[in-house]
Amino acid sequence: MIEVHRVSVLVLVLALSAACCLGFGFVLQQNAAQRAPLSDFLSFRLLIDLVKVPRWLGGIALMVVGMALGAAALGQGELSLVEPLLATNLLFALALSRKQTRQPLGRQGWAGLLLLAGGVTAFIVAGQPQGGAATADPVRQWLIIGVMIGLALLLTARGKRSRLSSGPVLLALAAGLLYGVQDALTRVSGQTFSEGGFVELMTGWQPYAVLALGVTGLVLVQSAFETASLRKSLPALTAAQPLAGIICGVGFLGDRLRTDAVALTWEAGGLLAVVAGIVLLGLHPAMPTGTVPERTRVATPAVSPASP
Repeated sequence: MIEVHRVSVLVLVLALSAACCLGFGFVLQQNAAQRAPLSDFLSFRLLIDLVKVPRWLGGIALMVVGMALGAAALGQGELSLVEPLLATNLLFALALSRKQTRQPLGRQGWAGLLLLAGGVTAFIVAGQPQGGAATADPVRQWLIIGVMIGLALLLTARGKRSRLSSGPVLLALAAGLLYGVQDALTRVSGQTFSEGGFVELMTGWQPYAVLALGVTGLVLVQSAFETASLRKSLPALTAAQPLAGIICGVGFLGDRLRTDAVALTWEAGGLLAVVAGIVLLGLHPAMPTGTVPERTRVATPAVSPASP
C-alpha cells in the first residue's frame, strides 16, 4: 500500500512537471511561430525557418524536457492516469501568458481553473486507473491507431483548405490525436526497453513511429501557432491529446477503469469538465490574441526573435 502511494506521488510530480514545461514551451513557440512566413504553412520548411529563432528553440527545449518527463511518468503509471494530468499544461501556459499580458485571472480564469482541476480529480478518483496486460490482438491495436491517424489526416486536409478560419483549430485537434497515439507508443517502447533492452527496442517499429508522429505533430502545431493565437489552437490541442491517449490506454494497452454506473457517470462528467475548463482557459483574455499581419511577416525576416 505504501509502495502504491509512493508511485502515485512520483507519477503526479513527473506528470505535473511535464505539463509545466509543455505549457511554457507552447507559449514561447507560438510567440515565434506567429512571425514565420505564411508560405511555410504545413511545410517542413517551417521548422527550418523556426530553428533559427532563439525564442522558438527555447520553447522546443522546454517541450523536449516535458516530453521526457511525460515518458518517465508513463513508465511509472497508466496512460489513463498520466494523460489527464498532462492536460493541465494549459494552466501553466496561462500563467506565463498572464505575466506577459498583465491580465487578471477574473471569474472566467477561476472557473476554468476549477473545472480543469476538478475534472481531472473527478476522473482519476472515480476511474481509479490501473494497469493490466496489453491486448494480444494486433487487429484491435491497429484499428484504434488507424482510426486516430485517419481522423488526424481528415482534420489536416480540412484545415489546409481553411487555414485562416477554422484551420488552426482543426490542425491542433489533429496534432492532439497524433500526440495521444505517440504517448501510447512511448509507453510501449518503454516497456520493451525495460524487458528486452536497447537492441530489442530498436528492432521494433514503435520507436520509429514515435519519432514520425512527433515530427508530424510538431509541423501541425507550429502551423496552427503560425496562423492563429493560442486562444484558438492550444485548447483544441490540449483537449484532444488526453482523450486520444485514454482511448489507446483502455483500447489496447490494458488500462482498466471502474465501469459501474456511478463511476462511469463521474468519469464522463470529469472529462466534460476538463474540456469545458480547457475552453474557458483557452479563451481567457490573458492568452495572446491575433497574429502578426502578413505584411509584417514579409518585412520581418523569419530569423528575428519574437518580442515578448
